[in-house]
Amino acid sequence: MTTSHSDDKAQPFARRRFLGYVLAAPTLVTAAQLVPPSEARADIPSPEITELIDLNDVMTAAALPTSGLITVEVNPDGTVSFALPRTEVGQGITTSTAMLIAEELGIPLRRVHITLADARPELLFNQLTGGSNTTFSTYTPIRVAAAVARDRLLRAAARDWGVPVTELTLKAGVVGGPGNRSAGIGELSEKAAGVRAEQVSVRLKPRDMFTVIGKPHGRVDALDAVTGRKRFTMDLNVPDALPTMVCRPPTINGRVGSVANLPEVRAMSGVTDVVVIPTGVAVRATTFGRCIDAVRALRVTWRPGSAEGKSDASVLRELRAAELPLGLPPLTPSVEERFTFHFRSNSALEPNCAIADVRSGRAEVWSSLKAPIVAKEAIAARLGLPLGAVTVHVTEGGGSFGRKLFFDAALEAVEVSERIRKPVKLMWHRADDSRQGRTHPMATSRVRISYLGDTVLAYRQRHTSVATDLGHGLGEIFTALAARLPVGDIGFSETFFQLSQSMPYDFGVNSRLLSETDKGFNTGSMRNVYSPDVTCARELLVDRLAATMGKDPFRFRHDFLRDDRFRAVLDKAAEVGDWGRSMPAGTAQGIAFHSEYHSACAVLVEIDCRPETVGRPVRDGVAGPRVTRAVVAVDVGLPVNPRGLEAQMMGCLMDGIALTLTSSLHLEDGHFLEASWDNYFYTRQWNTPPELKVVVLPDSTGRPGGAGELGVAASMAAVACAYGRATGTMPTVFPVNHGTLSFEPKPTVPPVPASPVDGLDHVR
Repeated sequence: MTTSHSDDKAQPFARRRFLGYVLAAPTLVTAAQLVPPSEARADIPSPEITELIDLNDVMTAAALPTSGLITVEVNPDGTVSFALPRTEVGQGITTSTAMLIAEELGIPLRRVHITLADARPELLFNQLTGGSNTTFSTYTPIRVAAAVARDRLLRAAARDWGVPVTELTLKAGVVGGPGNRSAGIGELSEKAAGVRAEQVSVRLKPRDMFTVIGKPHGRVDALDAVTGRKRFTMDLNVPDALPTMVCRPPTINGRVGSVANLPEVRAMSGVTDVVVIPTGVAVRATTFGRCIDAVRALRVTWRPGSAEGKSDASVLRELRAAELPLGLPPLTPSVEERFTFHFRSNSALEPNCAIADVRSGRAEVWSSLKAPIVAKEAIAARLGLPLGAVTVHVTEGGGSFGRKLFFDAALEAVEVSERIRKPVKLMWHRADDSRQGRTHPMATSRVRISYLGDTVLAYRQRHTSVATDLGHGLGEIFTALAARLPVGDIGFSETFFQLSQSMPYDFGVNSRLLSETDKGFNTGSMRNVYSPDVTCARELLVDRLAATMGKDPFRFRHDFLRDDRFRAVLDKAAEVGDWGRSMPAGTAQGIAFHSEYHSACAVLVEIDCRPETVGRPVRDGVAGPRVTRAVVAVDVGLPVNPRGLEAQMMGCLMDGIALTLTSSLHLEDGHFLEASWDNYFYTRQWNTPPELKVVVLPDSTGRPGGAGELGVAASMAAVACAYGRATGTMPTVFPVNHGTLSFEPKPTVPPVPASPVDGLDHVR
């Protein structure tokens, strides 16, 4: 048995049998038994590594060996429980997972209860959330486990009633049989349970019988979210866990030298503890407001940080010096450009936070973690405890976009709790997130496309970036599977880069290389990682090449795309967006394409760059151009939940608008000037399109592809292309408004601003 895509095409799921397990338990508990996919074929005549194996395939292969440890449980009350070994951070995977189980078990969606699994080291690489991989990698294992449960329930009823299984049905959680017999799955759960682990064989429901998968469903947690009942880390009531914050250095990764007034701050009203930790001075108090007062009162002498004295200009010089050559000058005509992408914040709307309770010989932690096993191992090592003495509870998170792959807050909470021997509820300030949190690295990208007549001969791209930290688990996957990856002996970042980038156009000989420099910054795998910058640079130069050849940008892309699926997606965006329609001067359309992880996306936008729009007054902000209309066309193979996919694409579009127009950090003298969301300009209402349409194409492969990050790169590129066409000048520095500082920077000492007392003054 194999789960490779080539086998899927030859033998549809409906005709294949899968192995699973019924586990020994009082009620019915089932699991899948899957094996890693067969080795990638070496005889595929393609220069594209991602056509052999991509990042999503690697993550899926790493997860498969432990898929049998993930179980579906049918409860006596007729509900079904599943502890998802991934993290829900707003992307909707609890809903799509519940849909998979509801489909195979024939039960209403509301009766599937999804929780998040605690850190389980035995799962190895099967508890890492990232790379748009959750649905891609869990689609078959979860369905197999649910199908095993379905078959056991039917067999239990057949045995009780003395009838063939073929005469039974399972609908809406009720097994029905001859003579109007019926029994709920809860009644049958104990009878269907196993007294020992038993291997069984099942068939999955054929796609033409789907009633849940592929149909639009609202999120299972929507009501709780809008009514305030949804519980995040800071909502948990852990006894004696009091608010805790950290006084942080004025420069990136500075260290405490000395504290002049510890006794004075400890004596402040409501303060219970003040302690020095590696990242600053932690304050525990009765409220977060009192924490802020104490943090602002501390008088700390700081040692230099890892980016001391650096600025945007100095980092850009480092990047230029580290750029790899594009090769000898071409002998044929070419187009060439260098693009610069500034630092961008990886802050989510939910501040970085964690709860920790460290007592003698044990530790317990609560946090939204996308790599909880790595966090558990690091915490155990830091405390000198055996792994079994550390419990890490994974909570739902209010956003991530890669940020929660890192566990900074959890480690800090553990360190504070260990030193004061009390539970803590630690939360970063918004200023902490902007100034000391994870950032998308500053980068340059040089692109050259050589052509002759109507033929593109070669494409070369050299992407140079401040080093991206992959110390969250992905690097370990690459190490574990190194012998099976067709990328040679290269580093983690280059492996990630090569496995996540592809060339969708028939551009002759093409190569993309990554060079990284400067590990002095706190960087992360921000949503879509390298792809937004790499794709934006490529698509802008595609526009230039089309203009040089005297061709329409859409038609040029269509003619050079290498795949029928790709062309269908591009055509749909152009059709729905009415590509080529007449528009006023200073406005324009832009179109771009991006493919990754067996999925494809095309985005068409219209932008208004007229002076009256760009110059409109916005309080303490940059107005800039406005995207007035957007169409996102997407093909993810089989969309499990089209409504959830639409929401993902809307978020991707907002990311793309931000990355192109307004969203960046300004580095000056070793620190970032931004200190909160009020002066970090992610996409605001004044930049969002009043007209937006997401078009989900029908199932094209029979399997879900990666979707969570898919739309970011195409959206950024489409906005950039539209901007270039509207202004007549191709943008080369991003975001285009980075050179305008529209706010008065807040001081770095004290590190956080005072608690606001004038909120009503700003309501207008």
